[in-house]
Amino acid sequence: MALHPKHETVYCERCKAPFECKANSFTKCQCSKVQLTLNETQYVSENFEGCLCADCLLELQQEYQNLLRSGVDAIAKH
Repeated sequence: MALHPKHETVYCERCKAPFECKANSFTKCQCSKVQLTLNETQYVSENFEGCLCADCLLELQQEYQNLLRSGVDAIAKH
């Protein structure tokens, strides 16, 4: 990945992969490609403080959805 010198290179807090943080140009930042619900955003922020790469955001979104499904399944069994 070619990194642009105007943007800060950061490392994903979860997988440690380097990526360009474009917080000043959020719509161009790789993380803006992942559309999280408010609850998904809260789930991520409760577990991580720093920036995450888009791949990890997608994985955490799926993890949250799986937790919701397993919670619904557990409730349905009672």
